[in-house]
Amino acid sequence: MSTASIPLPNWITYGLLPVINLLLAFLISGLVVWIIGENPWDALVLMLQGALGRGEGIGFTLYYATNFIFTGLSVAVAYHAGLFNIGSEGQAYIGGLGAALVALALDHYCPWYVTMPFAIMGAALFGAAWALIPAWLQAKRGSHVVITTIMFNFIGSALMVYLLVHVLIVPGKMAPETRMFLEGGQLPTLDWLMALFGLKLGPAPFNVSFLIALVMCFVVWVLIWRTKLGYEMRTLGISRSAASYAGISYVKIVMITMLISGGLAGMMALNVVMGSSQRLQVEFVGGAGFVGIAVSLMGRSHPVGIVIAAILFGILYQGGAELSFDMPNITRDMIVVIQGLVILFAGALEFMFRPALVRLYQKLS
Repeated sequence: MSTASIPLPNWITYGLLPVINLLLAFLISGLVVWIIGENPWDALVLMLQGALGRGEGIGFTLYYATNFIFTGLSVAVAYHAGLFNIGSEGQAYIGGLGAALVALALDHYCPWYVTMPFAIMGAALFGAAWALIPAWLQAKRGSHVVITTIMFNFIGSALMVYLLVHVLIVPGKMAPETRMFLEGGQLPTLDWLMALFGLKLGPAPFNVSFLIALVMCFVVWVLIWRTKLGYEMRTLGISRSAASYAGISYVKIVMITMLISGGLAGMMALNVVMGSSQRLQVEFVGGAGFVGIAVSLMGRSHPVGIVIAAILFGILYQGGAELSFDMPNITRDMIVVIQGLVILFAGALEFMFRPALVRLYQKLS
C-alpha cells in the first residue's frame, strides 16, 4: 500500500511534519549564513531579538502578520473549494481603494469606530468585485482561475497607478497618493494591549486590524466546518463529480467562494491604508498577497495554522530587517532566500518526510 493512502494522527500531520520541514529550512539557511562568513547561531539570536525581544519588535512582527493572516485566509477559502486564487495581491490592492474612499468620505464627520465598519465593507466589496470576473470566467467559460487571477494582479496595479496619478492625487503634489486621513479615518494602535504585557509599542503600527483578522479567522472556521456552504465547498474541492452527483451547483460555489476569497484579501488593506500609512499609496500591498499563498500552505489551510504561519513570516520580515542592519553581510536579499527556503520545505516539499514518518509510526504502533 502506498504511504500516501495511510492516515496519520493529526498531531503528526499538522504538528510534527511542519516542524520538521521548518527545522530543515532553518538548518539549510544556517549553512548559507555560515558560507558567507557569519555565525548562524548569532544570526538566529539577532533575528529573534529583533522580532520578539522588545515591544516595538513584537508590534512590527504582529503588524506584518496581520497582512499575512488576511491573505492566507483568502487563499485557504479558495483552496478548500479546489480553487487556487493567485490574485490576492491585486484584490488587496483594489480593496485598499474601497477602504480609502470610505475614509476620505467619512473622516471629517465620524469617529474611527463609526468609519471602521463601513471601511471593512468597502474593502471587502472592492476586493470581491476584483475576484468576480476571474470567478465568472472559471465557472462559466472554463478559464483557469490561476491564469486569470495572475493577470488581474497586473491590471489592478495599472488601474491603481492611473487613479492615484490622475484622480486621487493631492493637487499640487508630486507623490501619487491621497491626502492623509483625518483622525476619523485612522485605525488606532493597540498600545493598550501591549501594555497589558508590560511592553511599549513605540512607533510600531500594530493596530486594531489585527483583532479584525482574528475575528475573520473564527468566521472562516465557522464557514468552512460548521455551515452547509462550507460543506459544499469542501465537497467540490475533493471531487467535482461527487459534488455534481450530490446536486451541488459548480457555478454557484465557484462564484461564492471566489467572492469570499477576494473580500478577505481586500480587507488586508485596512492594516496598511488606515492603520499605518493613513493614506492610499502606490504598491502598498508589498507582496503580502503572494506570501499569503505560503502562509496558507504552511497552515494547512486552517485558520489556527494560518495565524501561526503568519506570525512566523512576521518574525522573518521584522527579524530579517534587524539582522541585515546588525550583520551587513546578510543583505535583504539573503533574508528573501531564507523566506524562500521556508516556503520550499514547508510548502512545495511539505510531504517529503511523510513516507518515513508513516513507516516509523507503523513500527512504533
